Amino acid sequence: MQLQLSTWQEVQEYLKTSTGVVIPIGSTEQHGPNGLVGTDALTAEIIGRALGEKIGCLVAPTISVGMAVHHMDFTGSMTYRPSTLISVIFDYVQSLARHGFTRMMFVNGHGGNIATTNAAFYEVYSHRQSAGMGNQQVKCLLANWWEGPETKKLCAELYPEGHGSHATPSEVAVTWAAYPDRVKYVEMEPAIAPTGRFTDAADYRRRFPDGRIGSNPNLARVEDGKRLIEASVADLTVTYRDFLAS
Repeated sequence: MQLQLSTWQEVQEYLKTSTGVVIPIGSTEQHGPNGLVGTDALTAEIIGRALGEKIGCLVAPTISVGMAVHHMDFTGSMTYRPSTLISVIFDYVQSLARHGFTRMMFVNGHGGNIATTNAAFYEVYSHRQSAGMGNQQVKCLLANWWEGPETKKLCAELYPEGHGSHATPSEVAVTWAAYPDRVKYVEMEPAIAPTGRFTDAADYRRRFPDGRIGSNPNLARVEDGKRLIEASVADLTVTYRDFLAS
């Protein structure tokens, strides 16, 4: 059910039965001493594709770079400016809408994308209104893979302490489930990283020198990742079907 593995005729046939599409969106940024730089894009893609396989929805190419300005003092991180990401999302939606897609659910893997993505949706709606197309048909939804009730419940069960908010064991576990050859345990001090707020990239690096925030990613296990993928897909199935029906 991947758009890029379909022919144009197959996409045209799909649109006869559904105008919904899933778009994974994540980020390419540091994820602590043992998390992959692509974690946020990978989790969105892994779960988005699993959702597509389960319920037969088409899955668009992943937006792999996100709004990660605050991570740029860590080597390998990449970012779009917020304005650039808004333009990327806008063009994705406009391209798909041209062909008849009307329900576009973005499966998100990066908290830093939330504000910018929602702003992009309003750019879409504003443009369609000013162009006289209205916004009654084309609707966009942001669904964070970790926020569904079953997923949150499982995270609390697996990681009652040390889950944190960045380089979390849950997101690391999801990537390890898909790429078990990348499993890596690293000594970290302290075991659970500090928490707190930050401003720009330099402030982030100063406050959280190994990249983690409140987390202990050494708690991750491959089996955890498999369970988390299953739970998130179950949550997102409900969200997607409700979205299509709205």
